[in-house]
Formats: sequence, C-alpha cells, structure tokens
Amino acid sequence: MRDAIFPAGRHALYEKHGYSGAIRSGDLLFVSGQVGSRSDGSVEPDFARQVDQAFSNLEAVLAAAGASFDDVIDVTTFHTDPERQFDTILAAKAKAFPAAPYPAWTAVGVNWLAGFDFEIKVIARLPQTSAAPR
Repeated sequence: MRDAIFPAGRHALYEKHGYSGAIRSGDLLFVSGQVGSRSDGSVEPDFARQVDQAFSNLEAVLAAAGASFDDVIDVTTFHTDPERQFDTILAAKAKAFPAAPYPAWTAVGVNWLAGFDFEIKVIARLPQTSAAPR
C-alpha cells in the first residue's frame, strides 16, 4: 500500500504523467522530482525563477507531509547545463539549506527534462516519527 502525498493545488503534472508528489513509507518520505512548473504545469521560462519555483514546489510537498527542508537527508538534482547553471542552483541551495549539517547531495547532468532545465528530488525523515526509539 502506498501512502501518497500531494500538496494543495499542484496536481497538473502529477495527473498528466501519473505519479505521486511523494510516498510516505514508515518515517521516510520519498519525494518525486520537482521542477520549476507553475500550478498549470507550464514551464517557468527564466532559469533562476525556474530553480526557485522547483524549490518552492518541493517545499510544498514536504509541508503537505508535515516536513520541511530541515528533515531532508538526501538530495538528487538534475541539470541540463551544469557548468552554466551551477551558481544559480548553489544560491537556491544555500537558502533552503543554510547551515550544517547539510543533506547528502548528488548532482547529475542530463540532456532532457521534459522542457525543464532543473529538477530536484529528495528523501526526508518525517519529524513526527523521527524522535521515536529505534
């Protein structure tokens, strides 16, 4: 059984492509890749705003599960032009994760993201269960 998480008002791409915003499994949250899409699923054309929108979309999915950037333990990002884009992405990353300890992070250069230029997916530990004894 999958415990699917969807943020309010963010269903255009999920429905179009048939995936969930995130899946909760025990105290872990597996968030699908978030892109810089507007609520109707269209691409934000300005790259810096596209990256900021992807982080905002990610934040909305985390919040829908009762989590925040503080709960993120692993990050994977996908970039269509890493060398040119990296400074912009690092600035957005610094806002989302301003202090150590930082999450684990893997950056992958790709040649296609369905019209987008940046995507971010994460795994988070949900706070309501993370304090429970193991």
